[in-house]
Amino acid sequence: MKKILSIIAILLIASAIFTNAKLTSHKKEVENGYNFWLYEPDSLSVDSLGNVVQKPIVIFLHGASLCGRNLNKVLRYGTVHAVEGGREINAYILAPQNPGGAWNPLKINNLLDWAIENHSIDTTRVYILGMSLGGYGTIDYTATYPNRVAAAMALCGGGTVKDYSGLNEVPLWIIHGTADRAVSVKQSRLVVDAMIECGDTTRLRYDEWKGVNHGRLARLFYMVETYDWLMSHSLNDSLRPVNREISIVNSDLNNAYRGLKLKKKRR
Repeated sequence: MKKILSIIAILLIASAIFTNAKLTSHKKEVENGYNFWLYEPDSLSVDSLGNVVQKPIVIFLHGASLCGRNLNKVLRYGTVHAVEGGREINAYILAPQNPGGAWNPLKINNLLDWAIENHSIDTTRVYILGMSLGGYGTIDYTATYPNRVAAAMALCGGGTVKDYSGLNEVPLWIIHGTADRAVSVKQSRLVVDAMIECGDTTRLRYDEWKGVNHGRLARLFYMVETYDWLMSHSLNDSLRPVNREISIVNSDLNNAYRGLKLKKKRR
């Protein structure tokens, strides 16, 4: 009987879940980094030894309209905004603010190092996504640090790095609308062409959505499928194949906000 009770106790501990979801702002906390928001998930669990189970981390890179030094702007749209509206994402979310100019891969990397040092993060499940300027940042960071990124999604962006070979090591989904007047679809095509020149592109998914404009792709940040796709990848995957089973098409964006209660844009 005691043995049975002991086993039950261990199972209860192993499955223990405690609620402590929180969103905190961090300014000038990381040397050579950005100011940023960090979301900590509300379903942290502990194993049989009482250790907190590690969680994935999603890095969200915003577009040019949210650049500046007012962190509240970063919450106007994107991954954190989706969580605030009710989208369940069982991961840490790192949302830095770019004060202006191109995203700097080293600064993003310094933030990731800080997050890993200070929180229980699964380093084999680091994901990054962004649109417009954030799409450029996603491409540049992934190309620079391919061994850190389990999967990436770049929306209506491009790239500025000299060496694109690292992108071929990472499951990467690039999406661009052909009617984009803010960032021409040619910019994503240039990235794809550069990847092809570097060799094997079997880990790449590239979609051009006919007639879709720039802003519509922001809806992808609110969709369950976006995060399901990202988190279906791990650095531990043998040969690191890209998931082609999860589908997202333009018409799916019509339901992106369904069930969410999105907060008004902050000033």
